[in-house]
Amino acid sequence: MSRAAPEPKANMGKPEPRVDGRLKVTGEARYGSDFPVSNPTFAYLVTSSIAKGEIRGMDLSDAKAVPGVLDIFTHENTGKLKNLKFGAGGSGPTTSIQDFGPKIQHDGQIVAMVVADSFEAAREAAYKVKVAYTAEKPSATFDSPGVTEQDAVKAGGGEPKKFPQAGDAEAAYSSAEVKLDVEYGTPTQHHNPIELFTTTALWRDDELTIYEPSQFMYGLKNGIAQKLGIAPEKVHAVSPFVGGAFGSKGQLSPRTALVAFAAKKLNRPVKLVATRDQGFTIQTYRAETHHRIRMGAQKDGKITSFNHEGWEISSRPDPYSVAGVEDSGRLYSFGSVKTQVTIVHADRNTPGFMRSPPVVPYIYALESAIDELAVKLNMDPIELRRINDSMTDATGKQWSSRSLMKCYDEAAESFGWSKRTPQPGSMRDGEWLIGWGCASAVYPTHVGAAAARVRFFAEGKAQVQIAAHEIGTGTYTIIAQMVAERLAIPVSSVNVEMGDSNFPPSPVAGGSNQTASCCSVVLKACDSINAKLNGGQPAAAPETVGRTAADGDGEKLADRFAKLGVGAIEEYAEFLPPGAKPDTIKKLYAGTPFLTGGSKGEKLMYATGAEFVEVRINAFTKEIRVPRMVGAFAAGRIMNTRTAHSQYMGAMIWGLSSALHEATEIDKRHARYVNDNLADYLIPVNADVPRVDVIMVSEEDNFVNPVGVKGIGELGNVGTAAAVANAVYHATGVRVRQLPIRLEKLLSV
Repeated sequence: MSRAAPEPKANMGKPEPRVDGRLKVTGEARYGSDFPVSNPTFAYLVTSSIAKGEIRGMDLSDAKAVPGVLDIFTHENTGKLKNLKFGAGGSGPTTSIQDFGPKIQHDGQIVAMVVADSFEAAREAAYKVKVAYTAEKPSATFDSPGVTEQDAVKAGGGEPKKFPQAGDAEAAYSSAEVKLDVEYGTPTQHHNPIELFTTTALWRDDELTIYEPSQFMYGLKNGIAQKLGIAPEKVHAVSPFVGGAFGSKGQLSPRTALVAFAAKKLNRPVKLVATRDQGFTIQTYRAETHHRIRMGAQKDGKITSFNHEGWEISSRPDPYSVAGVEDSGRLYSFGSVKTQVTIVHADRNTPGFMRSPPVVPYIYALESAIDELAVKLNMDPIELRRINDSMTDATGKQWSSRSLMKCYDEAAESFGWSKRTPQPGSMRDGEWLIGWGCASAVYPTHVGAAAARVRFFAEGKAQVQIAAHEIGTGTYTIIAQMVAERLAIPVSSVNVEMGDSNFPPSPVAGGSNQTASCCSVVLKACDSINAKLNGGQPAAAPETVGRTAADGDGEKLADRFAKLGVGAIEEYAEFLPPGAKPDTIKKLYAGTPFLTGGSKGEKLMYATGAEFVEVRINAFTKEIRVPRMVGAFAAGRIMNTRTAHSQYMGAMIWGLSSALHEATEIDKRHARYVNDNLADYLIPVNADVPRVDVIMVSEEDNFVNPVGVKGIGELGNVGTAAAVANAVYHATGVRVRQLPIRLEKLLSV
């Protein structure tokens, strides 16, 4: 055991090394663009240089004259591609090349694709494509002229939204002894995964194979079939490894069908690897948000009124929203609650999932406001949260389990919070102002419908097939651990196969649902195997696989198989969460996932945490440093403490990045992204993150799903930005409410 592979506590699995680790470090793991194809061609995208307007004409003569160019695809010669309606769960943005013809909806929209015998030829020709536009003045963001607003409840684009409302929040606010009325903002942010956005398309007669990094194999398979107008069974999607995604590879992309269409027309495989700057506009991103929070409280700290209004940027055609008031309005036992979200449509590409999509911006606002209220009340911010901690929310709905204050207690002790002096600017080390801040982390526990196939062989080996996704979180490993546990075999005896649409479907790898969903269905399949090995009765415990109570410990596994007259047992299982309808699995095969959890079920199902941050700010230069962070998290059963520690630590670092570094800068005159590269898009490096301590708090919750897993991948970066902002205030007395916090915002100190 080590700091990176902690000793398991109660309800935690062993820190097994990643079963796919050797493949990754030796380069044997194949990602989307790594698959070899015979006689490939290479594609390069041409994207729009305006954000709003129309293509007046295209001159392709110089581009076609480049040696090696095979064809150039535009809206004029791809008419067979069908338009798909926007869907937050699968079909994605409606800005593929055929959706609006010559009309331009955002900067960087795909307007053409050059295909050539070499990448170099395709790139040269792409730069020689001449596009004439009729440009219109675009609307870039909240305060831009021409934006339109839409109530998120009425917007559509997925499951109808219902936001928490309880009591008369306006009246309670008016009569409150202490009032807080504040506004916060978060910027546009982009995912920038290490693996670029890539697609390889290959046809064999009338059957298509797509190699593409994806967080939803069946969404990719069915979406492409719909775009091309072919039967889904004619499409084979392959993605065994994903080099980072964070939500950016969860929906059908605007490029994929175009690549497949070109491969069909040319009768040769086509490879496309988009450039880093193109990834800023051809994929999704985290939309900027604006918040107004009004809270009323008694002098003893009890909150009597919570009002949270949110505004989110989206594109013109699509109603995408995250609407995190669903979570902010339930985190504490507010006496009364009023929430509302407005979508602001601008001339931008459609936003999408980005790690912890709803809670990162909305809980940042809430947890900053909680700290401000604590200052008004002259109260310790942890004590204020303790006073308003409850097993029910303001609507009366009960939590399935809640360990928030246990997380605060363990993190505060580790951090040394008792040594903090509350007065801003009161802690100092020479020329460095020291600030300590804390904030809550919360993330809804999701679980989805899934299917899996498990084979168990007489020699004690097992094989699992499921169209799940390895996006870097350790899914291969935890599925192997689940099988090993239920069938009482070593992890090394389990072979897990994923990332292939020929396998049974799992839901989209998002919302931190994958461990709960996949392990629940794999557990079900393994227990069916156990029952067959034990005369139709389920094994009393996993370690009794292959023998009955009467057999004692003497009967070998092979003998049990021999009695059945088989050398292997195969079980196909389907898992349906509560609330799923009879046709849920059928819809999953058709590319429509079903997820439930969070506030949707009988009880509130959430993972929680507490994050503590120390900042040091130079009194003269205003340079900001974060020497240490401590996070304590409770998320039900932890399958593997090694992979969990990695997820928590990485998430906290991303939260630090969100607080101090990340922002996609926008030229408001032209609605264009300025810093669309990794030189100017700021992210933290090792020197920015000296120490991150992760505490895994033991928690058991058998209500959330059969495995008792709550999900961890997105939880860790929810509270960090607010903790940093609160620490900056404690150090300087300056409250920065618009992220990111950079030194120019502290120059008044």
